[in-house]
Amino acid sequence: MDLEQMQQWLERLESRQAFQDELIESLNQTIIKLNDQVDRQQAQIEYLGKRVAAQAPSNLAHESEETPPPHY
Repeated sequence: MDLEQMQQWLERLESRQAFQDELIESLNQTIIKLNDQVDRQQAQIEYLGKRVAAQAPSNLAHESEETPPPHY
């Protein structure tokens, strides 16, 4: 490999590295945004779960309120 070929090879490697650096940063920003979105959704689900639990009485009777089965 002569000097010119080596220089071209090095330039291609530098170009690929620059592209990969940009791609990694872009992916990192996407992950940060998605993580924030997941955090917000988890908080909303938790909030809604608490509201539903506070508003809706349970459809299940307490064990002491249950009538015994017919075979007793």
